[in-house]
Amino acid sequence: MIEKIGFIRLMETEHIEECPVCGGKKFSRKFTCEDYFVSHEKFTVYCCDVCQFTFTQDVPSGEAMARYYETADYVSHSDTRKGLINSVYHQVRKKMVRRKAKLVGKKQPAGRLLDMGCGTGYFAGAMKQKGWDVIGIEPAEQAAEIARNKFGLEVKPSSALFVLQEKQFNAITLWHVLEHLADLNKYMDRFSRLLEDDGTLIIAVPNVNSYDAGKYGKYWAAYDVPRHIWHFSADTFRILAEKYGFRISEIRAMPFDAFYISMLSEKYKKNKFPGIRGFLTGFTAYLICLTNKKKSSSLIYILDKIKSD
Repeated sequence: MIEKIGFIRLMETEHIEECPVCGGKKFSRKFTCEDYFVSHEKFTVYCCDVCQFTFTQDVPSGEAMARYYETADYVSHSDTRKGLINSVYHQVRKKMVRRKAKLVGKKQPAGRLLDMGCGTGYFAGAMKQKGWDVIGIEPAEQAAEIARNKFGLEVKPSSALFVLQEKQFNAITLWHVLEHLADLNKYMDRFSRLLEDDGTLIIAVPNVNSYDAGKYGKYWAAYDVPRHIWHFSADTFRILAEKYGFRISEIRAMPFDAFYISMLSEKYKKNKFPGIRGFLTGFTAYLICLTNKKKSSSLIYILDKIKSD
């Protein structure tokens, strides 16, 4: 098992001394972002001088991080439909659940699925209905209870991930989860061990090189500090995947994410009519993705294990 890499524990924060992707130790400050959801505290985003991997420095550690999720506005945990922006989120999610299920089925027709960070269980519930044997991992107990009660799912806490039998899953999915996991190397190693040799790992993360990220800068809602620790581009994600014996078989855009993210970003900038302005930016981002998917607000990486000779 790979131990914790690149961290020094300082009080209740995690200070990154070594890039978890390439091992570089020289970083440049990008800017300071605000936590608009809960605390309104400021956190600094840095970039590795070697590989350009971007991350949030000095995030709260352990149990201290939990309070940054304690708000009814955090829709992926609360299932709230309050307000226009959250209503848009639910409409987009409904469409994306169908697409995600189809994507998994294309790579793996059936079997055992681990949905890491299953939230309120919409995707995992859809896969269960399709006949998959599904286990969800969710640290937020409020979200886990919704998933259990609404979809009858088996949902375990994060600690259970490290006692599960290895090589038992045909597919492992992380939908906007990897960016939250503090010990990046430890988790990537674990996912590799839990997958069957011909299994599929599917990871969706925000894209720091997206059109909307470039437009909004420090106001880009997908920085979501301090909850989002890691901020991936297609290039840095490839380096990380190969480090753990995976190859990227396909990259897919998530163009609809730009609508929700842009609306939030407009709100953070305190612009008038954030819904309308965000929708227009989202539509522009959608058009750009038609010719350059690597400008998508979020990207889905479909990973296969590299077979050893």
